[in-house]
Amino acid sequence: MQVDFYQLTRDPAEKILTALATKTAGEGGRLLIMSESDDQLGKISATFWNHKTDSFLAHAIADGGAGDALQPILLSSSIEAKNEAKFIALADGIWRDDALEFERAFYLFAPERTDDARAAWRSLKDMDDVTCNYWRQDGGRWIKGP
Repeated sequence: MQVDFYQLTRDPAEKILTALATKTAGEGGRLLIMSESDDQLGKISATFWNHKTDSFLAHAIADGGAGDALQPILLSSSIEAKNEAKFIALADGIWRDDALEFERAFYLFAPERTDDARAAWRSLKDMDDVTCNYWRQDGGRWIKGP
């Protein structure tokens, strides 16, 4: 299991999630994007509808209906992967140990959540079956590092 920590210092979560979701869906993967904030989920959805690429980014906000299972990208306030996602993005900066049930987790956190991210890193880094990566923004690029 891989956990990628993304420290958001320049761009908001919805912009980063557009790139992550596009890549995941382009490779045939299914993604669950989780946030406790309905406002944030709405912003993410609006960004997905208005992104400037040639590909359509099919997604929906979970409503508990049968259509949730059909979505390659499901936005939800619940960590339950109703779309059978193998990848999860924690968009609200809150780490949840249930994310370890996925193949890969993208943990996005803003500067005000740095202490929470450090605590999550410390708890995960010594687990035998977990690989942690830290990504930071450098201008318009993402750089892997400490």
